[in-house]
Amino acid sequence: MKYKHHSFRHSGVIFHEPEFVDQFYEIIGVIEGITDEDLIAKHNGYGAANIEHTPMSLSKAINNLLKERFIETGWHEESAIFQDNQYQGDTWRLDFAKQDVSIEVAFNHSSVIAWNLLKPVLASELNHVNKAIQTKIGVLITATESLKRMGGFDGAVGTYEKYLEYLPPLNNVLTVPLFIIGLEAPDTFRIQQHQHAPRKKIGKVLFVDHQSR
Repeated sequence: MKYKHHSFRHSGVIFHEPEFVDQFYEIIGVIEGITDEDLIAKHNGYGAANIEHTPMSLSKAINNLLKERFIETGWHEESAIFQDNQYQGDTWRLDFAKQDVSIEVAFNHSSVIAWNLLKPVLASELNHVNKAIQTKIGVLITATESLKRMGGFDGAVGTYEKYLEYLPPLNNVLTVPLFIIGLEAPDTFRIQQHQHAPRKKIGKVLFVDHQSR
């Protein structure tokens, strides 16, 4: 997949230091290795047995492809930030972590943008709650406006562009380097939502030429 990126607190420079560079190229390799054909196959595969199981957007396909490939390259999924049993569950977990790097994949509602930005900070800073993981730099992967539009995403999903708007007012709170990645729309197709049943929409793959984008 193609992507945009933003370096917060010099994360782009830090990622090229020997301590982090291998993890950086693994992350970029996973993202760039996902092709349009991979997305189509994964998305259509959900509805192969029953068309009603076809998702409305590319969100599920992208999430699962990222998960499969990060795990293949040795990243730990759903890493707890804290050891304390009071702070467990999805709220207090990172999507992926490896050595000194944490990753959050964020295709959820725009109302949790600030929290998604804060989770890698919690994983990287010392805290009065006992830590289960201690990282030094965070990565946030989200959708650009173009992917949101072409990929059939819900209108309330927070996008890469919106995440960047949150950085200035949160500057003093986000105390660790963050590398923010915005995934771009596919080159060869888009998702067209189709009303399959009264309360059920599915996303159909529609091939497009460049001019129609």
